[in-house]
Amino acid sequence: MDRKDFIKKGLLGTGMFVASAAVANIMQNDIDEIKPLEPVGFNHLPSTDTPITGNSVLHKAESRGHANHGWLDTHQTFSFASYYNPDRMHFGVLRVLNDDVVDPSQGFGTHPHDNMEIISIPLEGDLEHKDSMNNIAIIKNGDIQVMSAGTGIYHSEFNNNSDRPVKFLQIWLYPNKKNVTPRYDQISLKLKDRHNKYQQILSPDSKDSGVWIHQDAWFHLGTFDNEYKSIYKIKKAGNGIYAFIIKGSFIVNGTSLSQRDGLGLWDLNSLEITSQADGSEILLMDVPMTM
Repeated sequence: MDRKDFIKKGLLGTGMFVASAAVANIMQNDIDEIKPLEPVGFNHLPSTDTPITGNSVLHKAESRGHANHGWLDTHQTFSFASYYNPDRMHFGVLRVLNDDVVDPSQGFGTHPHDNMEIISIPLEGDLEHKDSMNNIAIIKNGDIQVMSAGTGIYHSEFNNNSDRPVKFLQIWLYPNKKNVTPRYDQISLKLKDRHNKYQQILSPDSKDSGVWIHQDAWFHLGTFDNEYKSIYKIKKAGNGIYAFIIKGSFIVNGTSLSQRDGLGLWDLNSLEITSQADGSEILLMDVPMTM
């Protein structure tokens, strides 16, 4: 699938409205997700492979959706574009978790979004961003980028390297406020500040650490030594937690997780997490389970 068709089928129609009626008339989606979903809870089946089966869901790395478009190699934890699984539409307000690799000198052409909180976490390489708010920026490992699409924005993302791919996580959350004024922000964080601890990279408070969004969500990144044990406390009552292993391996509340595995849990106050290898890296997404 080329970039134009990919944008038509995926980026314009994953649980959101497109930015204008004119675009909506010509851009169609073969899984009919132009209409917004109704995230009134968690959309998944409880895991039978974890010690806690009533309030957890396990997504092994190999169970994710996968597509290689030539210029883009992508793995999708939740239904997106050509990957459709009715039991994997979202985890609470967490709608999209894409693990993308973009070839050198390639990228996503200009396309619209609205009423979605969009977070990009670069893992390797440099990603160039341009948007309809006149922002032009380069993001790289250690940076966090956020867009509140609100009433509607257009943007593009391009691999600024000619000799190596860009690897990044693209994450979408449903907002708790619709039709806000669109906004863009990015920050650079010190990687050393997440060694054997959780570095907050996102929250609902513009005065807090990291970027902020229109949602009662908190994201943390941590890189840990082998056998390092830690406790993460849920930030808000009623929130669930989705743990995604970027690198290495962990035991999270008794469940063994390897690279790119994901584990969602809810109806709990804290997590017990133990690293299983030096340099293991984890992303914790603390999100509301209902709108």
